[in-house]
Amino acid sequence: MPQKTKHTPMMEQYLNIKKQYPNAYLFYRLGDFYELFFEDAVEVSRILELTLTSRNKNAEQQIPMCGVPHHSAQGYIDRLIELGHKVAICEQVEDPKTAKGMVKREVVQVVTPGTVMQSKTVNAKENNYLVAIHHLAEGIGLAYVDLTTGEIKVTELEDEDGVINEITALNCREVILKPGEFLHLQETLKNKWSIVISYPSKTDYTHSLTHLIEDYKNQDVKIVLDLLLHYLSETQMRSLDHLQEVEEYQTHQFLLFGQEARRNLELSQSLRDGSKKGTLLWLLDETKTAMGGRMLRSWLEKPLIQRKKIEERLNIVEGLMTHFFERNDLQEILKRIYDLERLAGRTAFGTVNPRDLVQLKESLKQIPSLISIIESLNSEGNWDRYLIQIDTIEEVKDLIEEAIQDEPPISTTEGEIIKKGYNEQLDQYVEAMTNGKKWMAQLELQEREATGIKNLKIGFNKVFGYYIEISKANVAKLEDNRYERKQTLTNAERYSTPELKEKESLILEAEEKSKNLEYELFTEVRNRVKQEIARLQKLAKVVAEIDVLQSFAAVSEEYNFVRPSFSTETQDVYIEKGRHPVVEKVMGEQSYVPNDVDLTDDTSVLLITGPNMSGKSTYMRQVALTIIMAQMGCFVPAEKAALPIFDRLYTRIGAMDDLIGGQSTFMVEMTETNQALEHATPNSLLLFDEIGRGTATYDGMALAEAIIEYVHDHIKAKTLFSTHYHELTVLEDRLSGLKNIHVGAVEEDGDLVFLHQMLPGPADKSYGVQVAKLAGLPSTLLSRAESILHELEQKEDHLFEEKEPTEGPADMRSNQEQLDLFSSFNSQEQEVIENLKKLNVVNTTPLEALQLLSQLQEKIKD
Repeated sequence: MPQKTKHTPMMEQYLNIKKQYPNAYLFYRLGDFYELFFEDAVEVSRILELTLTSRNKNAEQQIPMCGVPHHSAQGYIDRLIELGHKVAICEQVEDPKTAKGMVKREVVQVVTPGTVMQSKTVNAKENNYLVAIHHLAEGIGLAYVDLTTGEIKVTELEDEDGVINEITALNCREVILKPGEFLHLQETLKNKWSIVISYPSKTDYTHSLTHLIEDYKNQDVKIVLDLLLHYLSETQMRSLDHLQEVEEYQTHQFLLFGQEARRNLELSQSLRDGSKKGTLLWLLDETKTAMGGRMLRSWLEKPLIQRKKIEERLNIVEGLMTHFFERNDLQEILKRIYDLERLAGRTAFGTVNPRDLVQLKESLKQIPSLISIIESLNSEGNWDRYLIQIDTIEEVKDLIEEAIQDEPPISTTEGEIIKKGYNEQLDQYVEAMTNGKKWMAQLELQEREATGIKNLKIGFNKVFGYYIEISKANVAKLEDNRYERKQTLTNAERYSTPELKEKESLILEAEEKSKNLEYELFTEVRNRVKQEIARLQKLAKVVAEIDVLQSFAAVSEEYNFVRPSFSTETQDVYIEKGRHPVVEKVMGEQSYVPNDVDLTDDTSVLLITGPNMSGKSTYMRQVALTIIMAQMGCFVPAEKAALPIFDRLYTRIGAMDDLIGGQSTFMVEMTETNQALEHATPNSLLLFDEIGRGTATYDGMALAEAIIEYVHDHIKAKTLFSTHYHELTVLEDRLSGLKNIHVGAVEEDGDLVFLHQMLPGPADKSYGVQVAKLAGLPSTLLSRAESILHELEQKEDHLFEEKEPTEGPADMRSNQEQLDLFSSFNSQEQEVIENLKKLNVVNTTPLEALQLLSQLQEKIKD
């Protein structure tokens, strides 16, 4: 802040207000502008590329200053919020005309990334969650709210890993916590996930929203709800009547998967560019309403584990698929329903405008037709619950129909909002204005005839009111003293008359009173709608569910998905001709090769071998996506799918380091693997792709085998384990629940051709050099690699012919035997082998590999 110096009363007022909001940019209202001063001005002018000026330019200490027009401030505020900043909006709270001394100003709202109510930065089909976390007696409490819809939920989590997983699932932008707590977690959230961290201004968490939780039974998690509601109360400073009843949930009530699975499976964000395109959400989203789009995302993040609820959804999807014409009519109706949740939120927030109310009316008009279609679909009673819950809310529709113009302006203060006949006094004002303007038009005609001046006109502006305007060329034609001179322009003179002044007074008085009355009437209508917010929110949820289910039906029919069957008595998985739905959509149905998945007859582990780039990862991902889709209540991409209901899903797919967290690719791989091994149950699904490739060959192979054995013997979860260590395939001989499968590939004229077909048994070799050839590595390098490979294979075969097998990792021996493998090499060759063992292939570029091979070749020649 600036050094202490003497300031004007206005600047003293600014500084006193700024002290209360040190972590927000203060938009200080001065006339038609919001102004920023001192450090705020310097920073915001740089961020928004505004012109930085100064106040008190002639003083020794000039005050940096920049500003934006109040009518266009929202766009600037949006940009600041999008970049993770906060904005405190300071308004004049008394009329400057009647104020004595300095006009009183107060902050009326603090806008933060998690409390944005109406902005272009808030996607219609995405929630904007604000999260609060707090230590409990045991575990961690997490509560979140979407201020735009009023949704509030709370849960208890075991540890910080669970907190991170839930926060990333919510895709929130702001987290509130107590200062000094969760220090390591704060750094992770800020640096890795770019989440804004906020703190409460008080320690007692007092707030004006106690009515929401005064009857809340779980006192343990009440503290985190108090933290959340305190922050809302102190930043929003207005009615939040749209906040819904708190809903408590437990993460174990849904299929649980972590951020790794969410990322690896590309559920809602593409690995390529972070967009929605190319994700499962992109494929499944045929919703017609914003509410449905948000609920679809919510269902995707939390698939069900209760068979009864899943079957209820599937029953409706199946019914919609067999009733094409009714489904088509349903979609057309849904297209005409606006975002009821956010309309209700803006009504409570006081930001709803006349056009919003018309959208609400048009939405409610669709509900009777919606009911009619559902009744026609309800032959088997699958829709009973929805029919009971749907509320037409006729009184709100009728009120808006009666009161609000069909095509009103956005502004609430400029009139032309209220329909004729709604209010008698307003009708009188409108009549006075209409008659007055007719009188003006008649006067204009009379004066043209009386003066003979054909271009004489009667006009109006806000400064001079109504006037008679005559061009300079025609002024001489006027009789003396016919008019009173009012204003002189370059090319014309403006006049008035006593009668014109009288009519002007009547018209302007009627206009001012009518605008004030219209605003009062609009506010009255808004408040009456506000009383029905809970009903609107309930209706919105029902419409959203219907929208998601029709979306499932539309997608299932378009892509030939099949209804899955479930068993709670066995964990057998059988998928016949399964497909990866997103890859199939991109490639086209004719190009995609379907594959079976058979984890039946006590088989718990499928060991998948085959060349890199042959489709092992795609095969594994398609199994996971099938499970998620099925437990969401959607049909699945297969010809048949008999599934258990899984409780957890873990993935270890792809090579990725964590530079911010200081973890190498291999460390990330081991950490994610450990998460699965610690928390998986016999009812879980594990997907492990190329475990061990980030370290030395024998280390990686030993770890891979030990992990397979541990999962097979101790966890007993259904597991897909792909590997390029084809030596591990001998495990089938001693692990009764493991089966080998491989991706078919053939060599034609020296070239590798992928069949993308899963076949029983192990792959005969790894085809690493052939894949390198497909990648375009130089032919001389490939020839040399083949030669080295041949030599190593011969020496390894010769070694194992002389050695007796010992217990331990498959096709591996003791550390001494590993050293004996190279005992026949000379010192130069031994050094080359040691260098090759240390080489991290995953993190080596083709150019670096070529240079290294050249160096190693030179050593051997020497």
